[in-house]
Amino acid sequence: MYPKDPYSYPYSHPRPHRRTTRTAAALLTAVVALVAGCGGGGPSTGAAPPKAGCPTALASARAAVARAENSDTAWHGPTTGPAAVPGKSIVYVAQTMTNPGVAGVAKGLEEAAKAIGWQVRVIDGDGTPAGIQAALSQAITVRPSGIVIGGFDPQLTSQQMARAEAAHIPVIGWHAVGSPGPSERPKLFTNVTTKVEDVARISADWIIARSAGDAGVVLFTDDSIPFAKNKAELIRAGLAACSGVRILSYENIPIPDAASRTPQAVSSLLSRFQDDWTYSAAINDLYFADAAPALRAAGKPGSGPPFNIGAGDGDPSAFQRINSRQFQAATVPEPLNQQGWQIVDEFNRAFAGRPPSGYVAPVHVATAGNSDGATSWDPSGYREGYRRIWAG
Repeated sequence: MYPKDPYSYPYSHPRPHRRTTRTAAALLTAVVALVAGCGGGGPSTGAAPPKAGCPTALASARAAVARAENSDTAWHGPTTGPAAVPGKSIVYVAQTMTNPGVAGVAKGLEEAAKAIGWQVRVIDGDGTPAGIQAALSQAITVRPSGIVIGGFDPQLTSQQMARAEAAHIPVIGWHAVGSPGPSERPKLFTNVTTKVEDVARISADWIIARSAGDAGVVLFTDDSIPFAKNKAELIRAGLAACSGVRILSYENIPIPDAASRTPQAVSSLLSRFQDDWTYSAAINDLYFADAAPALRAAGKPGSGPPFNIGAGDGDPSAFQRINSRQFQAATVPEPLNQQGWQIVDEFNRAFAGRPPSGYVAPVHVATAGNSDGATSWDPSGYREGYRRIWAG
């Protein structure tokens, strides 16, 4: 069901290295590169010079990050589609409303439903398989016009999904499967998400670019969610493009347990790796909210290191940490509110007997330097664009 990882490679956790070992390795790499005539182009303005032997990967990463940090983007979503189908009701089944990304999409969905004249109900699965199954069963029982799978694997609810299909209730996913677009197994009219490959790649590129190819990285993920696990594996593979970037630890912490387990994990990581830990990536920003107290207690500066990037979802608290330089430096935000509007538009196409729009939002990297104090990534033009479509 999930796409084959195009960047997969054999992997084993490297042994931690002391700073002196890394310095010697970096010097040796530089000497070898000089003798071989292998040199990178000059660093971009304000960037640190390359330290590791990956000039090609470093140049590519810097160019990709520069593009993704551009905030001056216009709406390039759909401009045509069916007029609003009246009198519909949607149930949003949330993996857990404590997940800021899941909650952010629910907010956008409610806003868009009000604009088109529909009713929305949110049912929280509380982050457990039993809770999610019960929530989806309840959603089917109320016989809505459509159901949203909000951030969980439909395989957890195969019986309920079969009931929804038998009842001819269209189902749309948000982060439900590994790629955007329609799905036959599980049966989804479409799945709304950015491309996980793009999110993972730009997260890895940001670490490579900002570190100038010399980083010790901790990766936080939730392997119980296939979408998240796939994203983490892609980040890990992307980081492998630069030999000077080392994965120190792969931390599998379920999102519902993040508040209780992350602080202890961070304290342990600091003890194990000390100053070798210079960067972190996480499949969701919320890990850094839970990491902050432990980092602060250890005397780490809020502005880093470790420099932390969230590979989704760009919730308001993440932007606040980034803007105040408190234990998070960047995020690859989903346009959560816009995706809520897209879900409504996709349902409207389903109700009108049309195919899905095929729109996929491009990736963006938000930092203190380009967010202008905003607390979300909210591209311009989509509200007006969708309202024009629905007006007919």
